[in-house]
Amino acid sequence: FYLLTNLRRMTRLHCSSRKTLVKLKYDEISLITFFTVSVTVIYIPLMLFGLLGNILTILVVWLRPHMRSSTYLYLSSMAVSDLLILLLLPLDLYKLWRPRPWPLGDLACKLTMFLSECCTFCTILHITFLSLERYLAVCWPITAKTMVTRHRTRVVIGCLWLGAAVSAAPVLVMVGVEDVGVEDPGLSQWREGGGWTGEFVIEIDRRECRCTHYAISSGLLAAMMILSNLYFLVPLCILGLVYSLIGRTLWLRPKSSRRDQSHRNTVKMLGMIVLAFVLCWLPFHVGRTVLSLSLDAHAYFLYYLSQYLNLVSSVLFYLSAAVNPLLYNLMSARYRLAVHSLVHKHSHTHSHRLRTVKGQGSGLDR
Repeated sequence: FYLLTNLRRMTRLHCSSRKTLVKLKYDEISLITFFTVSVTVIYIPLMLFGLLGNILTILVVWLRPHMRSSTYLYLSSMAVSDLLILLLLPLDLYKLWRPRPWPLGDLACKLTMFLSECCTFCTILHITFLSLERYLAVCWPITAKTMVTRHRTRVVIGCLWLGAAVSAAPVLVMVGVEDVGVEDPGLSQWREGGGWTGEFVIEIDRRECRCTHYAISSGLLAAMMILSNLYFLVPLCILGLVYSLIGRTLWLRPKSSRRDQSHRNTVKMLGMIVLAFVLCWLPFHVGRTVLSLSLDAHAYFLYYLSQYLNLVSSVLFYLSAAVNPLLYNLMSARYRLAVHSLVHKHSHTHSHRLRTVKGQGSGLDR
């Protein structure tokens, strides 16, 4: 993703007091355009599908009282987090096509980056605590009946959002709109490499929403990367342990129990959610770590590697926010029935109102 933005940022051809001579191959420009269009083509249907799915999840849980179990309260809160992530996608698309100049000001830069990081942490916390709740329900059912209530679940969810916001708060200091005075390391290497064809003048407005030089030089970026990786690795270890214990407990119990069969179905669904979480977010965290190392050490190889990792991980990041409702639909008959009843009732009500309006119109015509 950064590869595309770093290259795309050089293509503004308007008058400016700042002028930079950059030599590019015309075939490189074609490659940039190809990747930019490809990512855009992937992002748009992904955003629409994810928005629809997460909105349906929220409506199903809050409009159907029988769906307000502790599990689905967690899932609906996760849907809110995923929805916010997807609502930020158009802004990322804008930055992909026109990363400089940043048009929305310093406050918007800080808030959007903070919200993205907050929702990232929040989703991880929700998956972890939901899995712990399932562990109690399966392995300690008597304890779970007294500890796990709707009220306590709502309190826990509120605490998770608060914890995610506090953890993401350093982003408000780390990012801002800066006038970048020098070329990025990858671009300077390309410009000085020689052997280019098709020389032309490109004018660059260098105001950009980015990680500040202060965050890099002070070590704040490195500290935030450590926190971000801990937010991924520690829950991953907890999830591995929890699902091992759940699997062992269910394996040793008789399979004829109706309650245990319900637990198995829920655990299968959550297992798929965790698997999707790991597959989608592992490249994201690896790419961000490599990028932070390249910025700190001015390592060109790491810089180029981070560009390609971020190209893949950015798509997977938004895929993780869109795929969960599909997994609920595939793995949970209860969720499918609730969605069907919600959509069917809405369409039935709409048809009834339409017939009523038509009937009133016919009476007026007569």
